[in-house]
Amino acid sequence: MRYPQAIQNLIDKLSFLPSVGPKTAERYAFYLLNQSEERLESLAQAITELKQKTIICKKCFSISNSNPCPICSDEARNLESLCIVENIQDLAAIESTKQYNGRYFVLGGLVNTINDIGPEDLNTDKLVNLIKTENIKEIILALNFTLEGETTSLYLSKILKNHVKITRLAKGLPAGSDLEYADETTLASALKYRNEIK
Repeated sequence: MRYPQAIQNLIDKLSFLPSVGPKTAERYAFYLLNQSEERLESLAQAITELKQKTIICKKCFSISNSNPCPICSDEARNLESLCIVENIQDLAAIESTKQYNGRYFVLGGLVNTINDIGPEDLNTDKLVNLIKTENIKEIILALNFTLEGETTSLYLSKILKNHVKITRLAKGLPAGSDLEYADETTLASALKYRNEIK
């Protein structure tokens, strides 16, 4: 059966979303079709405002309602420490721990040779300029322990090592995980970097 054009258009648009295939997009389209006009207008308004009311901070490249963002403009934070993250979601995850009081810098991705993403496609030039112009004493590389994250960390370490102290998040087992489900590399790292219990 061929769907009416409006429904097919929506299915096609929803299929572009991450992890949404044609069948899931179809389910979403029919779910939305059964909603009230008020709910659909509210959803449409939220999507429209997504770009209109979101600002990219020119210092850290995070999203905000203001420029600079509240983190960059907070003088109570440690201005000498800069945590490098892949994306805004990683920034939010670290910030939610309430264990870090420095500033952030969003790279906007990771070096990925398979997808032709090189350092020049990320915010690396802006990062180097920031380090040269600000009194930053420590860089914390908070990148995923994947091939892309490791490649990006090695690249950043190479270009920044003469300018600033560089540290990296410790490798280990995630909290709440079972040893039997841990991969060998993670388990080996957790064992190698074990802490003495006093």
